[in-house]
Amino acid sequence: MARLVFLGRLADSAGMTEMAVAPGPLEDILAGLNRDLAIVLLDERVRLALNGRLLPQTGAIVLVAGDELAFLPPVSGG
Repeated sequence: MARLVFLGRLADSAGMTEMAVAPGPLEDILAGLNRDLAIVLLDERVRLALNGRLLPQTGAIVLVAGDELAFLPPVSGG
């Protein structure tokens, strides 16, 4: 299994802080989620970190067993 981790307000949207998923292409994993959650996660301002490393691009992500993909919400400052 792989693991999705939802941080900040994304955890509120997901109703949980993490979720175990079958490994595979991220687009297939997102297609299996609640539609509203998938839309929130696909926001261009949401950043992704794979196994603790921030990803510069989000295209062509394929999770393998043991991977952790974290979704980081947009940050606003003041």
